[in-house]
Amino acid sequence: MKQFFGSSPRGDLGEAVRGLYRPQFLMLMSNARQFEAHVAQLEKLFPGVPSIGCIGMSYDTQVVEDGVGVVAFSDGVTAAANVLEDVSTMPVKYIGRLKRDLGAVNGTAGDTVCIDFCAGNDACVLTTLCTVLKRQGISLVGGTGDGGKVSANGVVYQDAVAYGVVRNQHGRVRTYKENIYHQLGNYRFIASNTDRANYILGTLNGRPAKQVYQDILHVTDKEILTRTFQNPFGKLNGNDTCIISIKDVQGGALSCFRQVNDSDVLILLELGDYQAITRNTIRQICQDFPRRSAVFSVNCLFRYKLFSERNYMGRYLQEMASLGSHAGLVGYGEHYNDRFVNQSMTCVVFE
Repeated sequence: MKQFFGSSPRGDLGEAVRGLYRPQFLMLMSNARQFEAHVAQLEKLFPGVPSIGCIGMSYDTQVVEDGVGVVAFSDGVTAAANVLEDVSTMPVKYIGRLKRDLGAVNGTAGDTVCIDFCAGNDACVLTTLCTVLKRQGISLVGGTGDGGKVSANGVVYQDAVAYGVVRNQHGRVRTYKENIYHQLGNYRFIASNTDRANYILGTLNGRPAKQVYQDILHVTDKEILTRTFQNPFGKLNGNDTCIISIKDVQGGALSCFRQVNDSDVLILLELGDYQAITRNTIRQICQDFPRRSAVFSVNCLFRYKLFSERNYMGRYLQEMASLGSHAGLVGYGEHYNDRFVNQSMTCVVFE
């Protein structure tokens, strides 16, 4: 298979897809002003080609912050694209669509992946999608777009998740998740007084969550919102840790970017040697896949901000380019199978 990435910082879709011929699957990452127009134009340029889209920044060796980017797979993939609607209330109502698409693609655990762009209620959406995907051992990678909108096959939807089921006809696929944080100290917290719908973390071990965070890190209210780049929370999930970013301060509580439930066990994290961790990720992918056709990744907006502030983003993308064809989305939350995480990178590698 082959991966194409084209972009236009000024939002010219024609310029972005110049040189693209006979795509078999398309992913559109556009800006809020032009999203609907780009969705319609892409469908007109490549009618009937399975496609998904969202509002967000894209990248290969450079980040396109306010234009348009297009990723296309060709020369050896079978794909289907669709949407689950009403994700805030009942996404399972439309799960039959995913079952039919999996049947049409006829993939296996070793050669097929599901890529999704979501408009919200991510945790519920992933649970719904994975009730079907897990039965066939098919992995998922994706992320949250901006503006509460996604597209599938030339149609714009709100309150929905767009997905593509992609089978590599000539090799394997595998998904990865990169975490650049590790546990700080031996702190261990039981969450309570949470508001699941609004992602509010009220108390930790019976004390106001904001006060606990401040007492450990010695930061002001204002500094909390930037300190999360270095010290987010982590939710223990078996042998894995799901990162939880802090969004805002609400009285004595903390508003987060992912759901926290009463009785969840949380730890405090600190930033590790992200450059060494990136090199380890690249080494692992090269070991698993000596020959690579494509890598599609989703990097968190907070990672993008952190790397940019430390003048590392450009070098990071150059290092990832050593894998070959690498492109992706800057997301507002990252998806890895049934896990909704923050401040992470998830990716799918095609042999």
